[in-house]
Amino acid sequence: MHDIFEALLTDSFQRPHQYLRISLTDACNLRCFYCMPDEDSHCTPHHQLMQTNEILSLAKTFVGLGVNKIRLTGGEPLVRKEFPEILKALSELPVQLTLTSNGVFLDKYLDLLKQSGVRSINISLDTLEREKFILLTKRDNLDIVKANINKAIEYGFHVKVNMVVMRGINENELCDFAAWSVNMPLHIRFIEFMPFTGNQWHHDKVYTRDEILHTLAGKFDFIPLAKEPHDTAHKYFVKGAKGSFAIISTMSHPFCGDCNRLRLTADGKMRNCLFATHETDLLYALRSGQSIEPLIVENLKQKSQKLGGQFDEHFEKIQPETLQNRSMIAIGG
Repeated sequence: MHDIFEALLTDSFQRPHQYLRISLTDACNLRCFYCMPDEDSHCTPHHQLMQTNEILSLAKTFVGLGVNKIRLTGGEPLVRKEFPEILKALSELPVQLTLTSNGVFLDKYLDLLKQSGVRSINISLDTLEREKFILLTKRDNLDIVKANINKAIEYGFHVKVNMVVMRGINENELCDFAAWSVNMPLHIRFIEFMPFTGNQWHHDKVYTRDEILHTLAGKFDFIPLAKEPHDTAHKYFVKGAKGSFAIISTMSHPFCGDCNRLRLTADGKMRNCLFATHETDLLYALRSGQSIEPLIVENLKQKSQKLGGQFDEHFEKIQPETLQNRSMIAIGG
């Protein structure tokens, strides 16, 4: 029966999907411009969010259909007051459970995360400079985030730091982040700047994978690492380093051909791609007593071959005002 379920979670391009990203909230304690359109963004009312029992019910359905990895995202998942309850419930499922956070509140949950079987944590951080951090996030939390990254390492977590590289803003820090991964057991991931509603994207701001590698090659001696199935990142190792770095090249070198990711927004909408133009309201269906499995299968069958069907790797041709999408914070990281 499980083989049948696995076949059901295969899209029309024969890509199997075993990885579900669940957004717990579209609220965040930071105000990064590329994620949240403006300071006065309004969060979804609590009653319109998936409640703990509903998250667990939908997660169980996905697991029954072959999902074996779940990542909790936001917004900032740690601002959700029910986070401990949600984490404990999901930890009972037969999945690899992971988390993406901005790191500000991470120290309060390290014990719980470890007890719940979480082994890997992704932390979003786009600068190592205090003034720039304040400019990007509208908050003065850089020292807290760096301290919590160190605490997570001390706790034994596999820590990845996600840096969105934006030309004219932080590309001058690439070598500083890479050096961090040489001196610490950190795994830095450089992410090409992607277009979402209200995030001031322009193709000129994209610092590509080739440019990143060229910049780093001027200072570091590194080698490529083998790519694992469904990897979104091209990984590299600096000789003698304690950690590694990687590049997520969504814009210049898309990795859609091996994608196995599904997304569930905080208000219960299923998305089969970050750039999908179609969503399926699983929360409404669940509250209405409808069968969820056929809706999941049908949504996945509608998945485009590449980048939501909205653009291709020739990103310089993108007209951002024509894209159909939510803001990043409303989709989930």
